[in-house]
Amino acid sequence: MHDIVIQVLGVAGLLALVSFLPPLAARFRMPYTVLLAGVGVALGAVIQTFAGMPGKGPFHDFLASLAELDVSSDVLMHVFLPILLFETALAVDVRRLFDDLGPILLMAVVAVFVCTFAVGYAVSLFTSLGLVACLLLGSIVASTDPAAVIGIFRDLGAPRRLTTLVEGESLLNDAAAIALFTLLLEMLTRKAQGGAGAAALDFLRDFAGGVVTGYVCGRIACMLVEPVRNQPMAEITLTVALAYLSYVLADHYVGASGVVAVVTAALVIGSVGRTRISPATWGALEHVWQQLGFWANSMIFLLTAILVPRLMADAGWAEVGLVLVVVAAAFAARGVVLFGLLPLLSWAGLAQQVSHSYKAVMLWGGLRGAVSLTLALAVTENFRVADRVQSFIAVMVTGFVFVTLFVNGTTLRWLIGVLRLDELTPVERAMRNRALALSTDTIRDRVAAVAKTYEVDAVVKDVMVARYEERLKRIDQERHEETALTDEDRVTIGLVILANREEELYYAHFSEGVVSRAVMEMLAGRSSRLLDAVKTHGRNGYRAFEEPFIAFSPWMRVASWLQRRFGIHRPLARRLSMRFEVLVAVRTVLRELLAFTRDRLARVLGQDVAFELEGLLVGRLGIVEQALSALKLQYPDYAVVLQSRYVGRAALRLEQAEYRAMHAESIISQEVLSDLERDLDQRRRVLERLPRLDVRFDVAELVRRVPLFADLPAERVATIATLLRAQLALPGETIVRRGERGDAMFFIASGAVEVLVPNLAEPVKLGTGDFFGEMALLTRQRRNADVRALGYCQLLVLDEKDFRRLVQKDADLRAHIQAVAEARRQPTQSSPAVPAVS
Repeated sequence: MHDIVIQVLGVAGLLALVSFLPPLAARFRMPYTVLLAGVGVALGAVIQTFAGMPGKGPFHDFLASLAELDVSSDVLMHVFLPILLFETALAVDVRRLFDDLGPILLMAVVAVFVCTFAVGYAVSLFTSLGLVACLLLGSIVASTDPAAVIGIFRDLGAPRRLTTLVEGESLLNDAAAIALFTLLLEMLTRKAQGGAGAAALDFLRDFAGGVVTGYVCGRIACMLVEPVRNQPMAEITLTVALAYLSYVLADHYVGASGVVAVVTAALVIGSVGRTRISPATWGALEHVWQQLGFWANSMIFLLTAILVPRLMADAGWAEVGLVLVVVAAAFAARGVVLFGLLPLLSWAGLAQQVSHSYKAVMLWGGLRGAVSLTLALAVTENFRVADRVQSFIAVMVTGFVFVTLFVNGTTLRWLIGVLRLDELTPVERAMRNRALALSTDTIRDRVAAVAKTYEVDAVVKDVMVARYEERLKRIDQERHEETALTDEDRVTIGLVILANREEELYYAHFSEGVVSRAVMEMLAGRSSRLLDAVKTHGRNGYRAFEEPFIAFSPWMRVASWLQRRFGIHRPLARRLSMRFEVLVAVRTVLRELLAFTRDRLARVLGQDVAFELEGLLVGRLGIVEQALSALKLQYPDYAVVLQSRYVGRAALRLEQAEYRAMHAESIISQEVLSDLERDLDQRRRVLERLPRLDVRFDVAELVRRVPLFADLPAERVATIATLLRAQLALPGETIVRRGERGDAMFFIASGAVEVLVPNLAEPVKLGTGDFFGEMALLTRQRRNADVRALGYCQLLVLDEKDFRRLVQKDADLRAHIQAVAEARRQPTQSSPAVPAVS
């Protein structure tokens, strides 16, 4: 029991020490990771000096517990590394990661091999150790460390693309480094033989296996989270289990890279899990993982840094010289990849161009840390490795890691400042000043209102308001001196803001329970593609985006074919339900964006730009409205059911919010709230059931709707119905053209069309059960309008020749038609609401 207490004292003491380091790092403007390493080394020196001395008390026991703490490479790799990697990858923007996938893979894979062989061959020139041992050293120092690199770049506030490049590299290059490390260690211990080809195959196997394992684990976790939805503790716990399970399954059972598996699983959760995990839990999940990542980062650095004095105990000047050789070789290899191979990748069109300033920071920012120290520790723990090689690896890796941390890490901020990467671009500065002027003006008015509310003395109020007035003057002066933005720049900025805001609004409606999970996933992917279109093609990309998205997908076409051909309704019902929900959600968000543009963007970007943005939004809104109108015309009864389902979902969400508000106000007890929420869950499950789609139609009833046939006996209507033949019209297809000779009339069995009548401001829209072209049966006159399909239309066509043959055989029908034709020739005082289409 005493031993357990002492170990708990050691871990708790380290956590207490860690809690004081972030404010110290901020005060001294030092990267937190560098401070951690320095404190760890100092603590390790204290332990080496005093831990073995006799004594009592909590401080002595604390040092003794750290000296006896079993800090093995297995503990670091299996306890802390999965948490650190998962937290880092969870915060990565997957869309931005894929935008720069080419450079990231080049740095994460090719750079590792180049560095391994460059360091290995360089060191072999200055030591009597074998080449394999030197290459083993190269593989250990080849991977940039996530804890070191990402922590420092976040602290420095580096540009977003630069941060993404470095984050992606540091997350993925461990796979290549560990694959090479494993192969070379086996060669060194004579358990395996191989060369460059074997290393490449091992890497491909490890990397691909890790990606597949992590993806499968991530998708399974997204499925398993459904039963525990709205249970925050269970949902967050599942993600913690996922980090460890994906690592262990890949590393020990699949024989692949556990590092890549953890990163892939986290990327899946970050991109897909946001729609699977309940919205209320997602914010808490991010906070929990930030805390876990902070602990893992801190502990892995402290525990490895504590070992440094012991590892460096036998180091001399010769070893210092060799460390400098390692540093020179590693950074030279990195420079060759960045300034030699990366431009070739851009020249080949496989990646966006990376500026020289970015490449300089990436070169200098190739920091190493806990991963390298952990691999070196694994070598020292391997009894098959000779003592001389163990000591050599330990000293070289430790010296190299701390050179990168204390030299490169502490000068990164200076380098970024020299290269002016911490400064805003002219466009960003102009936007900053515009936004600052708007917010300062608003805050000045609010300060005056607050002073009045709390009856603050006028002198105090005037002083505060004067401060904001002075600040506004300074901002106005800066705005006059800034580079003027062109109209095209402002429009592009506005479109990027609108695309990002659109995604935020979709997630807001999802969190309110109005938008379903499947639709949210579709809309999230759509928002990403919209942003890419804006960045690539500006306003033209934005303008051209909506129509292809609204067009019927291949799945919709397959579902429609199954319904028409085999009478299978369920796939079509599901696609129609999703299409309706997508259209309603997009329409709602576009209207909100219009208000946002008039209220906010107009004041930031100017009224002229806001007017252009409104025009683009209105254009998209018109396309969506047309598609929604066509859906309602094609399936009128089903559209009513879908609308009721949509509103019902929103109503249940409002009920839940009201019940929770009443509980917060102590109007109802927890027991009553639980009972009410159980009832809500039951009603929600009923509401989520897919409503039945009934698209059956009565052909005789369609014929009877035509005024020409309205008064005919049932047997004659049935005879006319037998003359109808089916015809399918595709979306956008022109069914009849103005000026053509009319030779048939059409019944819309399913679908929607628009009639483009000359001199009418808006097209006339017809849906399921409507008809057009009936005058062709009487006069065969030329068509007076174009008729175009708004969607897939199942038409029934009555040919004029077939109809005339029937009339010739039936004297009573012939007399009826002649009477109707005579009546139509008589002038009328009232015009029909919908013009007849000949």
